Amino acid sequence: EVKLVESGGGLVQVGGSLNLSCVASGFTFEDYALGWWRQAPGQSRTVIACISDSTNGLTYYADHVKGRFTISRQNAKNTVLLHMNSLKTEDTAEYYCAADSREACTGANYWGQGTQVTVSF
Repeated sequence: EVKLVESGGGLVQVGGSLNLSCVASGFTFEDYALGWWRQAPGQSRTVIACISDSTNGLTYYADHVKGRFTISRQNAKNTVLLHMNSLKTEDTAEYYCAADSREACTGANYWGQGTQVTVSF
C-alpha cells in the first residue's frame, strides 16, 4: 500500500520559515518523481515545487515561490522536504505531498492527506 504522510505544518508569522516533511512507503522511492502542491480555501490545488526521480534530480518551482522555497529528497529516508522561507499570508493553504512514476509537476498518482500551513501577522 502506498502511503505519503506529511508533517511540519503549523502557524507561523509573516517573514518566518517552516519545514515540511513527507515520508513515503509502498513504492521504490528513488524511482519516483515527487512534488509539493497546495490548496487554499475556494481555490484549486496547484503545484508549488517538484523534483524528478533520482536519475537527475531536476527541480521546478512555481514563480511565486521561486527563491523562497526549496524542495529536496532524502532517498535513504524515503523523505521529500519543502523548506519555506520569507513566508507570506498568501502562502496560507493545505500543503500536499505527491508522488508519481513519471513526473509530479502536472499531477500525480499518489497523494498525502495534507498538512495545514497558516501564515499570519
